[in-house]
Order: sequence, then C-alpha cells, then structure tokens
Amino acid sequence: MGKFVIRTTSTGVKFDLKAGNGEVIATSEVYTTLDACRNGVESVKKNAPVANIEDQTVEGFETAKNPKFEIYQDKAGEFRFRLKATNGQVIAVSEGYKAIASCKNGIESVAKNAPEAAVEEKLD
Repeated sequence: MGKFVIRTTSTGVKFDLKAGNGEVIATSEVYTTLDACRNGVESVKKNAPVANIEDQTVEGFETAKNPKFEIYQDKAGEFRFRLKATNGQVIAVSEGYKAIASCKNGIESVAKNAPEAAVEEKLD
C-alpha cells in the first residue's frame, strides 16, 4: 500500500508518494504552507486514477485533456512524467527512468497507489 509523506524542506513543505516497497514514485513542488501541500496531496489522489496519458516522446503525439500524465525525455535522455491537474497545474513529477516502459510502470503505480494512500506528516 502506498503512502504520501509530507515533510519540511529548507524552503517550505513538499510530499513524496511512496509505493508499498518504499520507493518514491512521485514528488511535489515545494509549497509555502502545509495546507497548500495537503491540497496538493488531495489533488493527486483525485486526478491520478482518471488522468489521461500524453506521450510526448512520440512524433506527432496527440494532446490529451487534463488531468493527464505527460511523458517526456529530459536533457539527459531519461524518461520522466509529470501529472497535471484539471486546471493544468503540475501537481507531481517523477524521477528519471532509463526505459520508457519503467516510466509507464511508474504512472500505473501512481494511479493505483494514490487514491487510497495514507498521509504521513514528518514535520520539523
């Protein structure tokens, strides 16, 4: 069972979504308040299971409607995804993956784990 871990950073508050094995499968931006971070968690819980997938690594890809996961390649050539809410805001991003299949597995994991994930707060 996955879980969201909310923690403080030197500049604010952020969350990581962890899979049942403890691996981080998505992370958030840094929020200025705890409430804003909690809202981000709720947004991921709501949007991830219904999000479309837009694979931007395919030439002439079709633009998907929000909410959506966007798959893209970073400057290092790794595959990443970002989850956008209905309003187009990026609410979670992935680490870099060497293979696109692994990136797609990460998306599936977020969609599966997020809705029922517990929320743990590790605040300093």
